[in-house]
Amino acid sequence: MNEKILIVEDQFVEANYLRAMLEKAGYKISGIARSVQKAREHIEQERPGLVLLDILLSGKLTGIDLATHLREENIAFIYLSANSNEEILTAAKATQPYGFLVKPFREKELLIALEIARYRHEHSLESSLRREVILQDQLTAIVTNTGSWQEKLLMTGRALQPYIPFDFFTAGSGAQEDKSCGWGFLRIGFDEYQKINMEGLSMITGMSRAELVQLHTMSRPGGDAIASDEEAFKKACRAEPLKNLHATTFGLRSHLFLPYPLADGALLYFSFYSRRPDAYTIDHIGFFNRIRQVWVKSMESILANEKADTGMDAGRKDLADYPAHPHIREGFEGIVGNSHLLLNVFDNVMQVAPSDTSVLILGESGTGKERFADCIHHLSPRKSHPLVKVNCAALPANLIESELFGHEKGSFTGATERKIGKFEKADKGTIFLDEIGEMPLELQVKLLRVLQEKEIERIGSTSPSRVDVRIIAATNRNLEKEVAEGRFRLDLYYRLNVFPLLLPALRERKEDIPLLAAHFIHYFNRKAGKKVAGLSDKVVKNMAAYDWPGNIRELEHVIERSILLAKGPMIEVVALPGIPAKQAETPSEETRLKTIHEMERDHIIAVLKKCNGRIWGPGAAAEVLNLPPTTLKSRMIKLGIKKEYTK
Repeated sequence: MNEKILIVEDQFVEANYLRAMLEKAGYKISGIARSVQKAREHIEQERPGLVLLDILLSGKLTGIDLATHLREENIAFIYLSANSNEEILTAAKATQPYGFLVKPFREKELLIALEIARYRHEHSLESSLRREVILQDQLTAIVTNTGSWQEKLLMTGRALQPYIPFDFFTAGSGAQEDKSCGWGFLRIGFDEYQKINMEGLSMITGMSRAELVQLHTMSRPGGDAIASDEEAFKKACRAEPLKNLHATTFGLRSHLFLPYPLADGALLYFSFYSRRPDAYTIDHIGFFNRIRQVWVKSMESILANEKADTGMDAGRKDLADYPAHPHIREGFEGIVGNSHLLLNVFDNVMQVAPSDTSVLILGESGTGKERFADCIHHLSPRKSHPLVKVNCAALPANLIESELFGHEKGSFTGATERKIGKFEKADKGTIFLDEIGEMPLELQVKLLRVLQEKEIERIGSTSPSRVDVRIIAATNRNLEKEVAEGRFRLDLYYRLNVFPLLLPALRERKEDIPLLAAHFIHYFNRKAGKKVAGLSDKVVKNMAAYDWPGNIRELEHVIERSILLAKGPMIEVVALPGIPAKQAETPSEETRLKTIHEMERDHIIAVLKKCNGRIWGPGAAAEVLNLPPTTLKSRMIKLGIKKEYTK
């Protein structure tokens, strides 16, 4: 990044004050612009290395409008602002600035912000290029790897997941309609994918092979790359029946289509689908264009292997012959669930953990923020050094500074010896600041200086001490609202919010409740010395209908209490607000003690009914029961479960 700085500020005095400070520090000023239009004209004439950008400017356009242009031009920028409401803050955050300075600010704060912005800009470019080179090496290696073309296609999907997140992925050539339309990979867990051929798709949807081929023929892909959000995807689904089938079958909400014309006139294409409404942007198309030569070469080789595999059609295999790839969630021990929202969090953790980037974990109480902080630390290069945890809400206001930064002997009444603070204890490691939104404003200023200057000063000390600490913060508060109402510093928010990690509430991933309940039942069985087998159908139904305001922590407490109160092999009653705690206990066919096989049969039938008879796919019976689909079918035959319960 060059050293020339453009100042975009409509206040004459403030602009010249900034110029004087920067020139004194050795920076070159490329100019001063007092409106967005003047700034754009200046950038066209002389490209700056960095822009200091006031949000509120003269004219109709704001600094946020200019920031969008700067982002497209890959020019680093730092916001300047005296005050901001929640709406402005949200819009500013979306432009991904390299820093934020709150007026008035000191000269030292300005210079540190510039250094941080330059470092982040240069390293983000280097990191992006380095990651793309690694990906290209991976794609090249896949071509030379031994294995079937299906396995290579799956390897390609795995390699692309960190760059283009997807829940369902298909790839093929327009010259092979009858084959490529039926092959895809459905994500069912962290680094776990279910291979789906045409026969498998037929079993899941209940459609014949001929009907699927016809749908594919009616849905010929276009020649332009398209990133579709939820609204655009719905419109596309109305025009393309195969795309609509994928969307309705697997609950997909956004789509990325990447085509590439081959020399023989055929069209090589890649389709990525997500259950999130806004997973794809034009940046993903740009990413594809940068690496497509290696990517396409890899795919051409894979599809050439498909053509050579003459035995594929002759000996078609059932979906069960291509089971999901098993994977141990190393680094995520104790975190249970396979919902797409949780998998997205796993993906983000894997991206940010290896770096020293500050992480802000957001989410309601009981969603597992501390658990994810543990994961980030243990997946990072700092894992052999301390992870120090601080609950900002639990520390008395008059002691929090001493707890964080330490104090010297005699520095205040009661300081009978030197105390090492949490930051020094976490040196070379990680500090987790839980409930950061509870920190007093005066401490927020000191924390900001620690983040910027990488040094702390004990109370009563005459010299600062250097610390090398990674910051992970967490809160259940809406920090943007806290900033707008003056309870949280805007510059500290932006310094912490380098990589936000939003944890979903339990009500947003209810499909994980059976897995979480089974996990807690197993844990509390061992703890209480009991042998509870599971939950009754009625309890499962009640738990699915409940909104869980206390999230996973509330579910854990409910299961623990239910284990202690259980009188038989199954939990028949759970105490949930709004649901009667006592159930009818008159002897009947429903309440008599049943055999293990009877209970298993009833449970499978109930799950099948709840899943509308679907065995395969996300949210289907096999996933709810945490069983391979083939195992579930075998159990159904053994237990005499009729076909009327299945599709």
